[in-house]
Amino acid sequence: MKTLHRLAFIVLAWVSIVAAAQETTKPDAKSATTGFVWLFNGKDLSGWVAGPEKSWVVEDGAIALRRQFDGKEHNADYLWTKDTYGDFVLELEFKIPERANSGVFLRTTDLKDPVYTGIEIQVANSYGQNVLSRGGTAGAIYDCLAPSKNTIKKPGEWNQLRVTCRDNKIMLVLNGEQVLDMDLSQWTQPNKNPDGSPNKFPRALKDFARSGHIGLQDHGRPVWYRNIRVKRLEK
Repeated sequence: MKTLHRLAFIVLAWVSIVAAAQETTKPDAKSATTGFVWLFNGKDLSGWVAGPEKSWVVEDGAIALRRQFDGKEHNADYLWTKDTYGDFVLELEFKIPERANSGVFLRTTDLKDPVYTGIEIQVANSYGQNVLSRGGTAGAIYDCLAPSKNTIKKPGEWNQLRVTCRDNKIMLVLNGEQVLDMDLSQWTQPNKNPDGSPNKFPRALKDFARSGHIGLQDHGRPVWYRNIRVKRLEK
């Protein structure tokens, strides 16, 4: 009998530990210890602004793109935070298939013109590629700066992204490795990067707003996002 009581106690203790662990990782509240706030509650799109086609859905605890996949830009159907953010740390996970094209937008000021008023972190399948580019490598600042290394995981696996924005500095960590440290003040000319290569922006990046919306790009390809949280930084 004592053995049964001891076994029952161990089982109950284990259940309590598992339940506590699940509760602490559940994205439904502020984290008092870290200062992060969940942007996605894992259930619905509360706190987000969707476009007219309502192309974003929630499935299996993740935000997913659901539409006729055509590989085209659907600028009116990005998914945006209702609030704006200036200096902050953003953490999220994303998953992509082999044919992938999406992006995480930072500090976007005009939701009707996101491509030219926000800064895009490239979300693409560059797994196994040796050549780093400003356009096709995951973790690039699109058309402006390639990452220092290609750390994307195989298609179908979850990737962890951490972005730190503080005034003119943007730092990216992808899957635990720092891949980019960008100083916007070095982008002093329209349509030109500091190394002399061209970019699409008719306004120098040094003049971009230091606060705006965070967004997920609808580029007509499947993509999934989850565990999205943000922490505002003091100036």
